[in-house]
Amino acid sequence: MKKSHHRLEAWKTALSLVKAIYSTTSSFPKSELYGLTSQMRRAAVSIPSNIAEGAARETTPEFLRFLYIARGSLAELETQILIANDLGYMDELTPILDDLHRVSALLDGLIRSLKSRGSRTKEERPEYDEDRLIADAQTQDP
Repeated sequence: MKKSHHRLEAWKTALSLVKAIYSTTSSFPKSELYGLTSQMRRAAVSIPSNIAEGAARETTPEFLRFLYIARGSLAELETQILIANDLGYMDELTPILDDLHRVSALLDGLIRSLKSRGSRTKEERPEYDEDRLIADAQTQDP
């Protein structure tokens, strides 16, 4: 049985971003192995990891907390990408930044969807429907 986070587009796209970061950083200078290379990889891995951990939690506020952490890691990664580019370690910046912005938009949509569900009064809230939550989050305007 697949876990709920396996169906989240934000998680899937974040996994693709991790692969792109690993590929890109493999050409960084060896002197950066324990510096920028390691930092970028850890920040990238943190994004889908936090999405998955949040999705496994029992409450919406817990899920939101982990999505905010993922969003923070995404901002950290963006900064590191810009630093790597300024240092001349990256040849092509646009595809990775496009992936990063896509993950950001998907995370923002998921957060908006969860927050709107959480702001309803108890009487207005429908029964928890995982499929609907995932569909709502993926159709939100970024």
